[in-house]
Amino acid sequence: MLSLQATAQQIVALSSSEKISIRGLSVVDDNTIWASGTQGKIGLSTDGGKSWIWNQVKGLEKTDFRDIEGFDARTAVIMGIDSPGVVLKTFNGGQTWKIVHTENISGVFMDAMEFWENGNGIIVGDPIDRKPFILRTSDFGNNWTRYTHHNITDFNEGEAMFASSGTNIRAYSTKEAVMITGGKSSRILLHEKWYDLPLLQGQNSTGANSIAVSKGRFIVVGGDFMHDTIRTGNAAISHDGKTWTIPTTPPYGYRSCVEFISQKTFITCGTSGVDISTDNGENWKLISREGYHVVRRAKNGTAVYLAGSKGRIAVLRF
Repeated sequence: MLSLQATAQQIVALSSSEKISIRGLSVVDDNTIWASGTQGKIGLSTDGGKSWIWNQVKGLEKTDFRDIEGFDARTAVIMGIDSPGVVLKTFNGGQTWKIVHTENISGVFMDAMEFWENGNGIIVGDPIDRKPFILRTSDFGNNWTRYTHHNITDFNEGEAMFASSGTNIRAYSTKEAVMITGGKSSRILLHEKWYDLPLLQGQNSTGANSIAVSKGRFIVVGGDFMHDTIRTGNAAISHDGKTWTIPTTPPYGYRSCVEFISQKTFITCGTSGVDISTDNGENWKLISREGYHVVRRAKNGTAVYLAGSKGRIAVLRF
């Protein structure tokens, strides 16, 4: 089944037996895909999405796993968002999961994970007493510690993050990451300093949801998820992460994820559709009206996959 087609790009729907909401997606290579979502469900495909094996984490059947990081076809880390915040790892393709960290602090709500190739990783969550919530690992997620030795100033009142696609934090260099916020304020954290973003803000449903970084190019997307067809204030682009401009032709509505595909080409998705830009985010073209929460490119390859509500999983074809 094909969605709306534009030029040479097509969103091709793949079969999925699960009817869960999927927001966690990690594409290891062109064939190996991990997905995570509601009802404690984790999916693995090793044939490019043609078939899936789904497992439910025992004892955590009501947990919403909003982010996942796959390292290969046997090992992956998943993150449950709250009550309590929990991190688990599998070594056998998702058949069983080991709890590697539990966060019982009051008010915890974990939003996203990011890993570097050397095994360093980070989890960020909504602020607690307006202080950043950060977990760090240096061994591919086997052990996690709370990170408080930073110089990050407080979040603004009503400022937080969205656990919408696991992409509100991204590696910026071999040692640093950038983080974006939303809500009543929408900003980017770069080199432990805050910079304002020209996105919709002021309400709990507004602000930045996702950031993509590629060779000095920064693109953020978001908007207002309560009004997902509004095209104003839903994207911004930058060369340095500090000064931002809005695209000439923005995406066609609220967007929860943006991903770099290849030179100058980016893809973004949200509940009201999928868009492609071939000029570094300056102009966007709608290629599907089907809604998806997350889109990710293969870490070792070129394949691009999407996932969303009701178990929807798709692949981008050129």
